[in-house]
Amino acid sequence: MGKRPPIPPDIENGTPPLPPLPPPARPPFRPPIPVPWYAWLVPLIFAANFITFATTMLSFQPIKENMLLGPSIPTLRRLGALERRLVEEGEKWRLISCIWLHGGLLHLLANMISLLCIGMRLEQEFGFLRIGALYVISGLGGSIMSCLTDSRGERVSVGASGALFGLLGALLSELITNWTIYENKCTSLMTLILIIALNLSVGFLPRVDNSAHCGGFLAGFFLGFVLLLRPQYGYVNPKYIPPGYDVKHRKSRHKCYQHVFRFTSLAILLAGVSSPKTQFIVGYTKLLREHTVESVPFRDVN
Repeated sequence: MGKRPPIPPDIENGTPPLPPLPPPARPPFRPPIPVPWYAWLVPLIFAANFITFATTMLSFQPIKENMLLGPSIPTLRRLGALERRLVEEGEKWRLISCIWLHGGLLHLLANMISLLCIGMRLEQEFGFLRIGALYVISGLGGSIMSCLTDSRGERVSVGASGALFGLLGALLSELITNWTIYENKCTSLMTLILIIALNLSVGFLPRVDNSAHCGGFLAGFFLGFVLLLRPQYGYVNPKYIPPGYDVKHRKSRHKCYQHVFRFTSLAILLAGVSSPKTQFIVGYTKLLREHTVESVPFRDVN
């Protein structure tokens, strides 16, 4: 007969067997921190506005006639100020050129400080393509609203405020659509609403084209839902997930309400462009004036 197998030492001594070794720990995983964009377009816009203003320095009005320290109305009209009558006659380029002109040095400084405070942060987060499109289209929206509300056609309007209010509107829509990634949500929302309300209140001062402010704000607000969409909190791009990680419960890139806001805003923008009230841009119709007024045109700044 064979011999009995030897008794293991741990059983013989009454000690339990050692537990199995745990599996090797997975390597630590952290999504890469986004690298901010290099902001060069906003400083370029800043410089372009000052260069454009410098071309008007030879025709400054006396301070008694222009408290903003700026050029005369004929100079602004010759360089591309917005005037509804000229737009209806075919000079559609004035809808864009007017946002690069300013009624005076004080007007220019106020707008450019706002541009740096708002635009630099947006360009660093979203890049020059989206912010450049947002700036120009918002300025166009402000010009369209200014023309539509000028019933007599006497207004000569200049300024980048329509584009700047578009950036403010985009900040608001960006906060709403990217709600999940913010920590102090209500505080941020109330602060931004207060800033927007204070800026819009300036439009009630004399000779300020508040319609351009409102048009630019609305255009930027709806464009923000389309252009400034960001992934929801907790989303990780698959290319940054290392092998061995469970991705069964990975979050989708965007939430459902973000898509709803995006397509609704896009539909509103397209409907506004195709509206009969804005077809004067392509010469479809001309709004009738109630009566003809022969007077010296007045200048509005925005």
